[in-house]
Amino acid sequence: MRTLASIAAFALALFSAGAAAQSKWDVPTPYIDNEFHTQSLRQLGEEVKKATGGKLELVVHSGNSLIKHPDILRAVSTGQVNMGEVLLGQFGNEDPVFAADNIPFVAVGYEQAFKFYQAQKPVLEKVLQKRGIRLLYSVAWPGQGIYTKAPLKSLDDFKGIKFRTYSPQTARLAELLGASPTVIQAAEIPQAFATNTVQAMITSSATGVTQKSWEFVKAYYTTSAFHPKNVVIVNERAFQRLPEDQRKALLTASAVAEKRGWQLSAEREKSGNETLAKNGVAVIEPDAAMKAAMAKIGDTILAEWSKTASAEGEAIIKAYRSK
Repeated sequence: MRTLASIAAFALALFSAGAAAQSKWDVPTPYIDNEFHTQSLRQLGEEVKKATGGKLELVVHSGNSLIKHPDILRAVSTGQVNMGEVLLGQFGNEDPVFAADNIPFVAVGYEQAFKFYQAQKPVLEKVLQKRGIRLLYSVAWPGQGIYTKAPLKSLDDFKGIKFRTYSPQTARLAELLGASPTVIQAAEIPQAFATNTVQAMITSSATGVTQKSWEFVKAYYTTSAFHPKNVVIVNERAFQRLPEDQRKALLTASAVAEKRGWQLSAEREKSGNETLAKNGVAVIEPDAAMKAAMAKIGDTILAEWSKTASAEGEAIIKAYRSK
């Protein structure tokens, strides 16, 4: 009986070792398959599978098909899934650090947005670690610009108009512009413009192309007001359970994915601007006076955010300003 027990124990040990050596992780993302974030995430999975000889497989579930967007952060934190992708600002109500990249007119354009990310990253990593989450990489969306039904003479033209908003920061932006914040779901935007429910909105040129915005607006201002970021995250306990070579493979591929993602984002912004122009939208760079006025609005929203973000928020802004 001892011999049989020893054999059974040895077999169980071999089975456990094999199971630990080969892992298949579900990776939920809210974005559809043709979105550049999703395409890059799938490429990450292919690179990790190749680097680990198939011992670590990342199964990407796109389009909210596995877990809905608002629940992904918690699902990774609790270990319901080992890995996932979220839009960071979606969770700004849980921690102001998550909303730092949604402050308009503070980090304008990709160069400044990346510097802001470098300042935000150490604080963000610390906040996520408290939730049992490791940050693998982060990629910005194209810059947020302002669409209007007619070209503007100055920012005074915003006074009294209805401005489509989708977050506390964009609502505050509308208020400071003198506009009336109006919450409209993305799918309802064309109809809202057609019925004059809204006359302006802020979003990227890429999103404007997806929505065929030339059918309901005449002007797009390339403000690059802010670059909201996605983060790809992993449960820390699950990460530590991986063999060292698999952890290294995941981190190496993530660093490559981050660099690739920022480049893809910039390319999409450029093509979006070009497509808008080809379809008759006036793509306009704000003049000096408009930029100065927008910068003041950004300073106001930044000051308000800093009060809620306390020392952690101040650390981000101090580090960014030093760069």
